[in-house]
Amino acid sequence: MDPAHGSWYFSVQLPRDTPGPARFRKGGFRTAQQATTARDNALATAAAGTNPRRITVEQWLRRWLQSLPGRVRRSTAVTYGHHVDYYLIPYLGHHTMTGLQPAHIETMFTTIAALPTRSGTPISAATMHRIRATLRRALNMAIREQLLLVNPARLILLPRPQRHRPQPWSAARVAAWRHDGQRPTVSVWTPEQLARFLTFTTDDPLYPLWWLAALRGLRRGELCALRWTDLDLTEATLTVNHHIAHAHGRPYLDAPKTAAGQRTIALDRTTIAVLRHHQHHQRQLFADARKPWQPDGPVFTRPDTRPIRPDWLTHYFAALVTTSGLPPVRLHDLRHGAATLALTAHADLKTVQDMLGHTSYAFTADTYTTVLPERARQAAETTAQLILNAQHKLPGTKPGQA
Repeated sequence: MDPAHGSWYFSVQLPRDTPGPARFRKGGFRTAQQATTARDNALATAAAGTNPRRITVEQWLRRWLQSLPGRVRRSTAVTYGHHVDYYLIPYLGHHTMTGLQPAHIETMFTTIAALPTRSGTPISAATMHRIRATLRRALNMAIREQLLLVNPARLILLPRPQRHRPQPWSAARVAAWRHDGQRPTVSVWTPEQLARFLTFTTDDPLYPLWWLAALRGLRRGELCALRWTDLDLTEATLTVNHHIAHAHGRPYLDAPKTAAGQRTIALDRTTIAVLRHHQHHQRQLFADARKPWQPDGPVFTRPDTRPIRPDWLTHYFAALVTTSGLPPVRLHDLRHGAATLALTAHADLKTVQDMLGHTSYAFTADTYTTVLPERARQAAETTAQLILNAQHKLPGTKPGQA
């Protein structure tokens, strides 16, 4: 124990072939056990040929990434790896772990905030929060191994991410878009616009997919992973059991990220009819291609029977929207539109939450506070009518007057 500071420290003689000074001392530990663990880790690091004082952020991040398989989801590990390779190592990797300061991290975020992304737009606040979360998790492991005493990433303040709620394509927004290209960040079609798109794509091979996405709000990865065994056309249900994710540019089948994501969705009679007709057509398509149709095969394929990749589906949908002449929406916006349509049809928020597979009721409520104009006008009229009815009962007061 260090009597001057009331904390524990350790001091070890490093192997002769270890780069740097022969003795390594580190203090500030609250318990003897913490100091002992840190000493053992320092000796193990030195035995591997690295001076504990000189472990760089890059070396630590590489070691941390190697520890992830089996501990986190594959898609999560891919995201961590992207953050490490594109941001953390280029801007922080040369610092030593013991020398890493909050100022270094703040400089990194200031720098990347000024850089354009591949789309030409600045990096979003939400992405910066995710990068910081990756760094915090990596440095937390260093604290557990007693390499660090505090996590400098915890001290970093970032701009609050902006929530973009779905905005319907009203006549005014459509006019502004046609005039100067102005468009909402997240936009949804009105029922009339959606009907026009579905009519436009009636003969498209993936019409049943667009229908299902627009009415039931499945994610693109869930649509691509959907199997015929996930459907019960007799009981009119669809169960989401998997989704297609990507790792290093290659698709793979994965389970939903959360328990809420694995869900059973009710289907209406029209959707059942659309899917039955699609199954009949798909059987014929496989027969023409001289391929066996599998009852556990994918519900949706490309016209040549190949599986659909989510990124291909996104580009294909965007091309259809452009050709249709409708105001632009993203494929994911069909999911927002499905939620908005359900609320407009007076579905309760809990039903919409379950349909979308959201873990949090509050998230569903906060995201879809914006509704289609028809329901907003109806709510306004109903509210005004309450006052008018009350005014009728007041002696000598005309409706609409105080």
